[in-house]
Amino acid sequence: MSVQYTPVIWNRNKIFYDAVLLIAVALYLYVFIRVGPSYEDVSKPIDGAILRMRAFGSCAFLMLTVILCIGPLARLDRRFLPLLYNRRHFGVMTAGIAAVHANYVLTWYFNFSPTDRYVALLSSNTSYGQLLGFPFETLGIVALLILFVLAATSHDFWLSFLGAPIWKALHMSIYVAYACVVLHVALGALQGPADPIFTSVVAASVVLVSGLHFATGRMEARRERGERTAQASLEQQGWVVAGDLDEIDDDCAKVVTLAEDERVAIFKYDGKLSAITNACAHQNGPLGEGKVLWGCITCPWHGYQYNLADGRAPAPFTEKISTYRLQLIGSTILLDPNALPPGTHVDPVEIGDAA
Repeated sequence: MSVQYTPVIWNRNKIFYDAVLLIAVALYLYVFIRVGPSYEDVSKPIDGAILRMRAFGSCAFLMLTVILCIGPLARLDRRFLPLLYNRRHFGVMTAGIAAVHANYVLTWYFNFSPTDRYVALLSSNTSYGQLLGFPFETLGIVALLILFVLAATSHDFWLSFLGAPIWKALHMSIYVAYACVVLHVALGALQGPADPIFTSVVAASVVLVSGLHFATGRMEARRERGERTAQASLEQQGWVVAGDLDEIDDDCAKVVTLAEDERVAIFKYDGKLSAITNACAHQNGPLGEGKVLWGCITCPWHGYQYNLADGRAPAPFTEKISTYRLQLIGSTILLDPNALPPGTHVDPVEIGDAA
């Protein structure tokens, strides 16, 4: 099956998010370019073009820092999830701001060179063997190219075309881009006249990104240990591993075969999980192949229906089937193999964070 391009669908939240982002970027650039010079050393005035170059360059660096903080923040606190859902727009805008910075560099430093400005940029400094005087421009170029690739492939079309594992691996290169940007700044701008504010901002940004990822890693490691302990405890009590949450599509079921060929259908629907016997009370039709509608499963053979929470047919019908208890540990589904009496209500398992 081919993958078709679908235009980005805008909604009120996305429009609001992008509007706030644009206003924040515009405000930062205005303050940097218009207000910043009021506090500079009057004996060493900064040219306007250089000021704009620094404004866009520092803005791109800070935006990239924020982007890398959103992921761990969303894992530490779900209130940051809306930022995570709109992060792709943030990345595309960051690539644009970085491109403006690069354009100012080219037009200011190499515009009057008899050599082609792109050739001049790459050939003016080739001292790659030394730390001081290292051609930091190359690091900026690498970072910019990565940002362009990530922006160009941010649409869902590329996620479908490349597949989730490749797409995710490709977009993990944003960390390479950030490392290049940090080195680009450290070996470039920070090698000039001392600017304690800018130096502090760069250092704090790196510490913030590193610290948030470290804290998230520790939290997830603790959670995984707790999940393994809980799963082991349930398995000792006789529960069985029924599979992973990702194995079940929405409004579908996974059929698990227990001892003595007893089959259980585990349904995922409305953000919940429920388990019932796979055999219809009418003529043993395969309920796991049925259709979920309003919390009920319809037998594909003769249309008998059962509420997934209690295995009871909707009134006025009186048929009942067995239900089972489930637990969700992380994304692992565990099933109590002991069937409950037909018609027994079992609270559905809320999928929540594991979805």
